[in-house]
Amino acid sequence: MPYSLAIFDWDGTIMDSTHTIVAAIQAACRDMDLPVPTVAQASWVIGLSLDQALHRAVPDLTASQLPRFLERYRIHYLLRDPDLRTFDGIMAMLDQLKSQDVLMAVATGKSRIGLDRVLNGMNMGHYFDASRTADQTFSKPHPKMLEEILEQLDVPAAQAIMIGDTSHDIQMAQAAGMDSIAVTYGAHTAEELVASKPTLIAHTPAQLHGFLLEHCQKMAV
Repeated sequence: MPYSLAIFDWDGTIMDSTHTIVAAIQAACRDMDLPVPTVAQASWVIGLSLDQALHRAVPDLTASQLPRFLERYRIHYLLRDPDLRTFDGIMAMLDQLKSQDVLMAVATGKSRIGLDRVLNGMNMGHYFDASRTADQTFSKPHPKMLEEILEQLDVPAAQAIMIGDTSHDIQMAQAAGMDSIAVTYGAHTAEELVASKPTLIAHTPAQLHGFLLEHCQKMAV
């Protein structure tokens, strides 16, 4: 069955922001004299809600330290924000899918404020017919984010596909009864993604573009 809805993760899938998130977590740890996670440790939590991610990446962080840590993290992230770009080829892919009336949505671990800021700042909001963020509903890999998008757009799970760069995205899609594409150019390693058993694997944005053009089409009325 062809897919009429493509649901994208954001960081590490659409936006080349993995290194920025990792650097911001590490810098905030240094600011507060906390153990600094490795790149692999900080990368693994990308896609989760920030509170949930910090519990895994910075286990020594106490509840009383959390507000200041979040402040430091956001400062370091925003300092790098002007340099953030989409991956090469992503905009052309979104343009072509939009021109073919394929429904598109975003399911992300970002906050609502954070997603709206980047969509508005990069003039990308018009591409997406729906979106859900981690502070609006359950965080990945819980399927609620996807279930709410499917309900809003009135699309059966069998006609939707989730695209993401982490095992959290793939597990979320499986829990929602959806197919998935894992992209290996983001946060998690190819080995981790293969182990999560996605439907397809794309190693580059160009390969992802080809998969979606082959398998997606406008929903029949």
